[in-house]
Amino acid sequence: MSAAARLVTRTAGLRVHVVAARRGPAPARLTAMLHQAGVALAPPAEASARDTVVVAVAATVEDALAAAPPTAHRLLTVCDTVSPAALRRAIGAGALAVLRSADLTPDQLLAAVHDAHHGIGRIPYTALVQLLGGADGQRRGGAPPAPPALTARQTAVLGLMAEGHGNAVIARKLSCSEHTVKNVIYELMARLQVRNRAHAVAHAVRHGLV
Repeated sequence: MSAAARLVTRTAGLRVHVVAARRGPAPARLTAMLHQAGVALAPPAEASARDTVVVAVAATVEDALAAAPPTAHRLLTVCDTVSPAALRRAIGAGALAVLRSADLTPDQLLAAVHDAHHGIGRIPYTALVQLLGGADGQRRGGAPPAPPALTARQTAVLGLMAEGHGNAVIARKLSCSEHTVKNVIYELMARLQVRNRAHAVAHAVRHGLV
């Protein structure tokens, strides 16, 4: 398959609504990346559609969350700065990705939008380790609560989720069906008491589960 054909395949069906905070970077660079990749931009009226990916552009994560429509189902944020507290807040608010504008490339943006369209979070494991890492509980002046016990299969799935893999890749690596992977993830969400994949990974990193 040619590079052009692969690009069409990756962007087929993607619809993105870009919203910018009143104060912060202009979204022109980001929309240009999307246009270049052939991604259709959705008008504000479609921002709350379940299959529309909303990309909020702002100087900070807090401003991005404030600018995003409250009814957005698939939210990405592109910000100048990301603090540990802001990253936790974004994950808790259901954001599927928190991207830094300074080092964002068209390929990274397209990959994040593609994953968000399929409900997959894309917050890199290394960023989570750096921002939420193992000393987090000590910095707050106390030991973190004991993490819940996980099975070997749950730990394996969680580790592959942390690396950014989707269900199909996880199933292939663990030699099981995608249905099994979905069941394990459902059990993980319940056991960790988290709301989405990104939140599960952040919780796992914070408590040393991966």
